[in-house]
Amino acid sequence: MLSQNALDQIEREAQKYPAEKRASVIMAALRIAQEEKGHLSNSLIDYIAGVVGVPSMRALEVATFYSMYELQPCGETHIKVCTNISCKLRGSDEIVARLEERLGVKLGEVTADGKIGLKEVECLGACVGAPMLQLNKDYIEHLTPEIVDEMLDKLTGAQT
Repeated sequence: MLSQNALDQIEREAQKYPAEKRASVIMAALRIAQEEKGHLSNSLIDYIAGVVGVPSMRALEVATFYSMYELQPCGETHIKVCTNISCKLRGSDEIVARLEERLGVKLGEVTADGKIGLKEVECLGACVGAPMLQLNKDYIEHLTPEIVDEMLDKLTGAQT
């Protein structure tokens, strides 16, 4: 279900833990699987549980607890908008509205072409830069609607 390269990455991560703590590699294993497959289907979560040596329910608990794991197809590009209190007080509602308007989707949806997924997250741990979002692995802080427009123009090749 995973490439040999992905399985080798998981094994390298597992070597960081004592043998009796192998279950600790579950988060890294889920990340590696998601990077290769795009999202974590139930069958992929079960498979990873077998690779790591934990019950499937344990792997599912981890995958559903953390917002970094995607359980549904989520687009090639991931936009995760923080809507927690610090970001909300600094204008995340306006940022979400601009993103939804420009992308033509609501939070939790993927654009019609399947390229961009928009997701609400509870906290990205960068309150000092509120409002903010995560674009794939990069944080973009101190957002304004104009900054969102510039970001989306670069992503889509469009001009507002």
